[in-house]
Amino acid sequence: MSNYSPIISVMTNAAIKAARRMVRDFGEVEQLQVSQKGPADFVSNADLKAEKTLVYELSNARPTFGFLLEEQGIIDGSDRNNRWIVDPLDGTTNFLHGIPHFAISIAHQKDGSIVAGVVYDPIKDEMFWAERNRGAWMNNRRLRVSSRGDLSHSVLATGIPHYGRGNKEEFLDIAEKLMPQVAGLRRMGAASLDLAYVAAGRYEAYWELDLKAWDIAAGMLLVTEAGGFVTDYAGRDKVLNVGEVLATNDKLQITMQKLIMKSRRAVAAKKAE
Repeated sequence: MSNYSPIISVMTNAAIKAARRMVRDFGEVEQLQVSQKGPADFVSNADLKAEKTLVYELSNARPTFGFLLEEQGIIDGSDRNNRWIVDPLDGTTNFLHGIPHFAISIAHQKDGSIVAGVVYDPIKDEMFWAERNRGAWMNNRRLRVSSRGDLSHSVLATGIPHYGRGNKEEFLDIAEKLMPQVAGLRRMGAASLDLAYVAAGRYEAYWELDLKAWDIAAGMLLVTEAGGFVTDYAGRDKVLNVGEVLATNDKLQITMQKLIMKSRRAVAAKKAE
C-alpha cells in the first residue's frame, strides 16, 4: 500500500518534520542542555523542541483535537472525542548517551480507542504505521508478526528495572524462568520500537511494567494490526490504564501470560511470608 490515508499522512508528516531537528541535535548530543525531572528520567531540549513541532503540525491539520503529551500533559480540544497521544522522543536516555535507538510515537485516540498509530525511527528512516482494520506497515511493506511458536527459537524484549523504576524481584523471577528456554533476551530502551519490532516479526514477544500511554499507544495498534496480541499481564484489555504490557505473536500469548503470572504470584507469596 503506497498511499497513506489522510490521518496517517498528517501523522507521518508531523513526525518527519520533528525528526529533522532531532537528528541534528543527536549529532551534537554532547552540547545539549539537559535537566533532570526524576530518577533516571531525563528531558532534553530535543524532547521539548520535538514536542513543540508535533503540537504545531498536528494542530494545524486537526485544530479541534486534544492532546496527551509526555512533557505538557493534557491539552483539551473542542472535539472531546478525538485526541493525539504523543511521545516526542521515546528512548531519551539512549539519545543522551549517543545510542542511535529512539523514536517519535504518535497515536490517534477516538472515543477512547486507538485507531491510528505511527512510530518513526529517524536514524534508520523506518516509519512504522497502522490504522484500525487496514493492517500494519513499515514504510510501504506490510507487517506480520513472527510465526515462531517455540520459545527456544524466540527472541524476546523487555525493560529491565533500574534506578527508581520497576519491580526487580518480579523481573528477576520472570527472567530466570525464561533465560534457559529462549534464543535471546533484549533490552533496547524504547518501548515504542519494542512493540514495532514485535509487529515486524523481529521479536516474538515483549513485556514491561511502569509504562505511560504515550510510550505504548501507537505500538499497541501496530502489534494487533500485524496479527499479534497486546494485553496486560493478566490477559485483560487494560494496558493503557495499568501501564503494563505483554505483546506477543499469535503463538506465544498464552505461554508468556502463564509464565509471567506464575512469577507474579510467586513473588507476592514470598513477600507475604
